Amino acid sequence: MSDNDNLKQIRERIDALDLQIQDLINQRAEAAQEVARVKRAEDKDAFFYRPEREAQVLASVKERNSGPVDDEDMTRLFREIMSACLALEQPLRIAFLGPEGTFTQSAALKHFGHSVETVAMGSIPDIFRDVESGACHYGVVPVENSTEGMISHTLDMFINSGLQICGEVTLRIHHHLMGTEKDLSAITKVYSHQQSLAQCRLWLDRNLHHAEQQSVGSNAEAARQAANDPSSAAIAGEMAAEIYGLDLLEESIEDEPDNTTRFLVIGRQSVALSGNDKTTLLLSARNVAGSLNTLLRPLAEHNISMTRIESRPSRRGTWDYVFFIDILGHKDEPDVAKAMEELRADASLFKVLGSYPVAVL
Repeated sequence: MSDNDNLKQIRERIDALDLQIQDLINQRAEAAQEVARVKRAEDKDAFFYRPEREAQVLASVKERNSGPVDDEDMTRLFREIMSACLALEQPLRIAFLGPEGTFTQSAALKHFGHSVETVAMGSIPDIFRDVESGACHYGVVPVENSTEGMISHTLDMFINSGLQICGEVTLRIHHHLMGTEKDLSAITKVYSHQQSLAQCRLWLDRNLHHAEQQSVGSNAEAARQAANDPSSAAIAGEMAAEIYGLDLLEESIEDEPDNTTRFLVIGRQSVALSGNDKTTLLLSARNVAGSLNTLLRPLAEHNISMTRIESRPSRRGTWDYVFFIDILGHKDEPDVAKAMEELRADASLFKVLGSYPVAVL
């Protein structure tokens, strides 16, 4: 058999497989529509997006994947199939920190897929308000960067908000220098968010020490400014370069190679157990010696792993603080529930901000 004949057979097999895949996707979509009909019959206000169910499906996809497609790509493909099917049940509106082209929008699309409507908001409080009012189903907000630490503005919003954390997204952050002026020595100003400027500090000191650094509200805004100022450049993500028509002058200029940002998905629903969950608590200790140590003791006694603790001013009084704590496990798991019952008894303030699936990838 000649090489041409062999290629023809392979291509015919690919065509046949494509036909099967397309048919199966449509069968899955029909099943999703049937789920929607059942849910609406039971409850006209039912939630169609089930974070724990999606996390279980994606975890199974990753576990059974045998290649040659790698886990991340296979999971991303299934995320898009699930996103398209969910859109047939209920088109979702997702608020993100705008404008178009920010890393927060990239995180929203990574988590929900591209079959959702992403809605740009001007600030983190705006995202909370839109979700609280029901104008958007969910919001995505940045909460932590592996280089620069916690994003305090997001944490502060949870103190008075009734919203729940429904999920988390981790996004590997690549900062690119972009603009229209290809000669770096001719660039007089660099626009970016203050976090991104900090994350690229060493590269900027080595390569653009002569340029003024201008902090703006978001990386996408930086790209928009650079598009209107030929002698300037911006530090932003690849999506921003595409949206604002800028050239990538230097790629991946972040100082830390593993620079990652964690985002939270906020909504109005509690999330059921997925089997691999995290819970975020808001606590305040009584103002006596050793109170924080006493407050946290139930976690150790019930073998609950604490992955993060962060303090913030409570805004209730001078030198009064609250603590944001992440623990592994779901609030409805017996050991976690017992530990939280004891925490509630010892804390002057106790609030469960949400139990939600750990990010799959």
